[in-house]
Amino acid sequence: MASPRVRKIADRIQVIVAEMLERRIKDPRLGFVTVTEVRLTGDAQNATIYYTVLGEDADQQATATALESAKGLLRSEVGKQLGMRHVPSLAFELDAVPETARHLDEVLARAREADAAVAAAREGAQPAGEADPYKKPREVVDEEAEDA
Repeated sequence: MASPRVRKIADRIQVIVAEMLERRIKDPRLGFVTVTEVRLTGDAQNATIYYTVLGEDADQQATATALESAKGLLRSEVGKQLGMRHVPSLAFELDAVPETARHLDEVLARAREADAAVAAAREGAQPAGEADPYKKPREVVDEEAEDA
C-alpha cells in the first residue's frame, strides 16, 4: 500500500499529464487519450501512467509513439509543477481494463442467451413419469360403510 504522500503525488501527476495532453501537446498522432491511473513507486522515482485510447489498433500504436516522443516535455512540466528535487521517470502503459470489461460483457451476454434458451425449452415441458411419483398407503375401506 502506498503512503498518502506517494498517492497524492501520483494523483497530481495524473492531473498534470492529462492537462498537458489536452492543452499543450499538439501532436496529430494523439487520439482520444484518457489518463486512467498513475502508479508511483514507494520511493517516488518511477511513475507508470496508464491510459486508454478510443479507436482501432493503429490509433493505439500512433498514440503510444506520440506519448513516447512527448515524454521529456511531460516530465519537465511535472517537475516544474511538483517542485520536487528528483522528478520521477515516466512510463506509459495502455490500460487493459476497457478491453477486459468488453470481453466480460460478451461472456455475460452469451450466458444470458443460454439461460433464455433453457427457459424457452422448459416452457410447456412435462415431468417424466407419473404426475405424483410418491407411493401412498393403501386405503382401508370399512365394510359397514359400503353396505350403507
